[in-house]
Amino acid sequence: MRLVSLSMATAVEQLQKVVRGRHPLVFLRTWEEERAVALLETAARGVYGEHGEVWSWSCVEGLSGAPSEAGTEDPLRAIRAVLAAVGGTPPRRGFAIFRDLPAYFDRPEVVRALREAYVQLRERESFLFIVSPQIHLPELLAKETFLVDLELPDENELAARIEQVAAQFPDVALAPELESEMALGLRGLTLNEATHVLGRIFRGKKSSREEALGELFTEKELIVKKSGFLEFVSRLPKIEEIGGLDVLKAWLVKRRKLFSRQAVADGMPAPRGILVMGMSGCGKSLCAKVTSTLWGVPLFRLDMSLVVSGLYGSPEAAFHRALRNIEALAPAILWIDEIENSVGYDETRSRTNASSSVFSAFLTWMQEKPPLVFVAATANRIQDLPAEIIRKGRFDQVFFVDLPADEERQEILEIKLREAGADPKKFNTHLVALSTKGWNGAELEQAVISARVEAYHEGRAFGPDDLSHALASIVPLSRTMEEQMKRIRSWAFGRATVASSQARR
Repeated sequence: MRLVSLSMATAVEQLQKVVRGRHPLVFLRTWEEERAVALLETAARGVYGEHGEVWSWSCVEGLSGAPSEAGTEDPLRAIRAVLAAVGGTPPRRGFAIFRDLPAYFDRPEVVRALREAYVQLRERESFLFIVSPQIHLPELLAKETFLVDLELPDENELAARIEQVAAQFPDVALAPELESEMALGLRGLTLNEATHVLGRIFRGKKSSREEALGELFTEKELIVKKSGFLEFVSRLPKIEEIGGLDVLKAWLVKRRKLFSRQAVADGMPAPRGILVMGMSGCGKSLCAKVTSTLWGVPLFRLDMSLVVSGLYGSPEAAFHRALRNIEALAPAILWIDEIENSVGYDETRSRTNASSSVFSAFLTWMQEKPPLVFVAATANRIQDLPAEIIRKGRFDQVFFVDLPADEERQEILEIKLREAGADPKKFNTHLVALSTKGWNGAELEQAVISARVEAYHEGRAFGPDDLSHALASIVPLSRTMEEQMKRIRSWAFGRATVASSQARR
């Protein structure tokens, strides 16, 4: 069984090549029956001109072109009817499209009929296409069947569908650049799914960029929920909401234009990914989230613990499905949190067979993945990561996030106070920053939260005294895990780019 993956732009041409090779049995894997039938009808005209036919079968309607009394709802009789047509006088040539036929592969006579059809159809230059969303072939048919994997619609098809839907709503005008962005954003959806989303956008008169793209992202969230181990991440922070890390943020800003179809078309290398490692609570996960906001593409978190758990089949198969889903949703950002838990070494410096297979698959995919899938990975126990992960070619850059410096702690504190509805000018943030040396951003945020809770309990707005009391009750991680943090810094020295120009001041 040979596999050919096709986009709609090349599908007709490739199917004509399949026909010229006289592969009489073809399995067309797709969720889009209507699109597949339209594709095959176009291909049939290209092969036969006006002299070919297209028969269509389902277990409900039977075989089109056959008399209703023939009982062709039964797949065995339908296959026989096709063979009778191509072997009759005069002989008829064409494509026979069978929908959901794999449901009947447990019947030996159906499998036998298909094997006989292989010989007869090949001699008469006719073809039988099995259209189904899932591959299921018995061993007896594996050698005779040519497998075609119909990819989801590309941007050209989606742009054409946008124009079709827009023509129905002349009172709703979208900016040309928004239509182009929507065609890219609809990637990963079937034509039917895209049509439903566009209907909601145009009927709701959501002509602004925020409203239209928000509707697209909502649809993609529903899609990834079906997988179980992928999560669409919403409520993303802006780059201004991250204190410090100026080196990392500047790197992201410089590559914003590179992560686009235009840059790829211009021959520019698209960003592949970053690995952010270092101290816990210092904003590693925020960096993954802010990349999505800055670049204007959706963020999907891959839960590797569910992938390797076996709940969704073998870890290798589940991981492969996750990567296929992300590729279909491109442009997108794939966030893998605490990557060392899934592809790193454990305390015995060994891996299970499952994690080894996933690790190998991840390395291969990182080397060959599509250009508009960006991987944002984070790690805490960086010493557990193998050298293969951090070498150049997998990730564009490996960043080390250290504890924030004095000025960065002041910036973080002021951001958290504004988020809490307070005026930072009423707090001596400079003094607080100096007195919290060794604190991370999460601890400063928790101090603000604790101050608010205490003040709310007493029925008043929180102030500097509440913050002071909250700071006094927190023991920073740098004090309780001082030796571990020294080891992390020692490991990162010379192996990673420091994410802040003020680090360790």
